[in-house]
Amino acid sequence: MIHVKEAIIVEGKYDKIKLSSVIDGLILETRGFRIFKDKEQLALLRRLAQTRGLIVMTDSDSAGFLIRNYLTGSIDPKLIKHVYIPDLFGKEKRKRAPSKEGKLGVEGVPVEVILDALRRAGVDCGEEPPAPPVQGRPITKADLAALGLSGGENSAQKRREVLAYFKLPEHLSTNSMLKVLGGMIGYEDLEKIVEKISK
Repeated sequence: MIHVKEAIIVEGKYDKIKLSSVIDGLILETRGFRIFKDKEQLALLRRLAQTRGLIVMTDSDSAGFLIRNYLTGSIDPKLIKHVYIPDLFGKEKRKRAPSKEGKLGVEGVPVEVILDALRRAGVDCGEEPPAPPVQGRPITKADLAALGLSGGENSAQKRREVLAYFKLPEHLSTNSMLKVLGGMIGYEDLEKIVEKISK
């Protein structure tokens, strides 16, 4: 079991059950899209964000990103850490058919993938020293454009390839991609990776 001080927000009860098997901490569910109408639940999440911080860990499909974006717009983004589950395709054991997009949700991905996603988001899992600071110059929006990852011909395809390389979900916006990559690597390393992928 790992200890996490922040409250973790997931979509449903099966996600919560999955995380409860490895995480000792407060795990709450949005109950899917019900969060959009549940003012009491949202008020609770705001209080928790102020007192202990929030970790948002939704599925990597478009519905998960809709919920994630709603929470980010409703709660001070400085109080939220975003944990992104990579796009893994398949079907959860309890379901008869895969999801609409064919991606596994939090409940369906291996525990190692969840732990890796937590570490990459900078969550202190109470098990090892934090990752060393990022080496090199910070990545900027202008860098993404210069590397062909935004605002240019085929930039969406190049961005998807970079996201796949880092095992990040394809629905990640350019701004979110900038934040996530900026917490992992510097510009020089990103430049090398883009060159490698382009070959």
